[in-house]
Amino acid sequence: MEKRNLRKERIGVVVSNKMDKTIVIAVKEKFKHPIYGKFVNKTSKFFAHDEQNTCTVGDTVRIMETRPLSKEKNWRLVEIIERAK
Repeated sequence: MEKRNLRKERIGVVVSNKMDKTIVIAVKEKFKHPIYGKFVNKTSKFFAHDEQNTCTVGDTVRIMETRPLSKEKNWRLVEIIERAK
């Protein structure tokens, strides 16, 4: 059996599901500024593949890196951690 490389995983919140089989996830990161020492919030958006169109806006999900599926989409949905209320 061939060994696969470790793939990156991110946890974020779904901000859009208007495309067919595609969701947009916002991943928030908090880090300390190297010079000023202030904590800075950074948000990154990822396009992910959602095969069954199960996600709704506000869901907390886990995504995993995969091969390129389109121009901007190279992540896929692994699981829905928490549904939106």
